[in-house]
Amino acid sequence: MSEHEQQANTPPAKPKSARRRAREFAVQGLYQWNLTGDTVNNIEKFLRESSPQFARADEALFRAVMYGAIKESADLIKLLTPHVDRPLEEVSPVEAAVLLAGAFEIVHMPETPYPVIINEAIELAKTFGGSDGHRFVNGVLDKLAAAVRADEVDAIRAKRRG
Repeated sequence: MSEHEQQANTPPAKPKSARRRAREFAVQGLYQWNLTGDTVNNIEKFLRESSPQFARADEALFRAVMYGAIKESADLIKLLTPHVDRPLEEVSPVEAAVLLAGAFEIVHMPETPYPVIINEAIELAKTFGGSDGHRFVNGVLDKLAAAVRADEVDAIRAKRRG
């Protein structure tokens, strides 16, 4: 099958939601903050000016996740550390940014079901990270959710069982 035929048989990509875009920009901002230590205001300005897609993101979610994860980073790192199999400094910067964003949502946004947060984090890790980074992110955030949202995790698991 030719490349053109393969492309013709591939379903069109689903358009990204405003919330997915917000999470993507938040992860990019956290990545930049982790590497440069720049201020959140400078990072937000850079992201706004460097991508025309920024206007299509859910700005409230972007700001909540990026600013919140940076502000709460020390506490989030303490919560993540028991679930990571190596020092957090050894985790790739992309995966660290995805973990911070996901951890912030799990801890501070109980209105969003934890499976949604984890699925979004997996997709972000697939988009920006290494080949198996999404598995690592999934495992860490799943353990964090079980520790932080035990009642919700138990209810969902009980529902799946029967």
